[in-house]
Amino acid sequence: MIETERLVLKPLTYEQLIKYAKCDNSLEKELNLKETSKTMSPELKEAFEQTILPNVANKSKNYLYSTLWTAISKSENKMVGDLCIIGEPNANGEIEIGYGTYAEFQNKGFMTEAVNGIITWAKTQPEIKAIVASTEKTNKASFKVLEKNNFIKIGETDTLFNWKVEI
Repeated sequence: MIETERLVLKPLTYEQLIKYAKCDNSLEKELNLKETSKTMSPELKEAFEQTILPNVANKSKNYLYSTLWTAISKSENKMVGDLCIIGEPNANGEIEIGYGTYAEFQNKGFMTEAVNGIITWAKTQPEIKAIVASTEKTNKASFKVLEKNNFIKIGETDTLFNWKVEI
């Protein structure tokens, strides 16, 4: 678990991920949180089925590098968004992150704070040397999160900007 000024970032277990995916507030009940109106995007649903659940179920892997970390607002006692590390560090010591804020909590700085929390945690992991991320070119809010956390744009495709911060 990672704690920041306003948030608790909690890595979800396999059983908690199953509850999360149901979107029926059973996870919130288990964690003693107020209900949220989260929905799963088709992209997140696919990531759950193809990658997140199989990797978290694999006992030979460190689940912290595969699971969803839920961002919980301390003051509201609600889940406000999620962050995921997409696999264990590669040969260069890089991890990739993805993240999202629930609609009702956007533009309040929660994800900037959550990403900063992951950076702070990554500094305690000797195998991590850098964090990379990709954002849609049209998603200004998403790349502002990275810019505020000192990520540098390292490349782009037709639709994406690629970012990196050294640890």
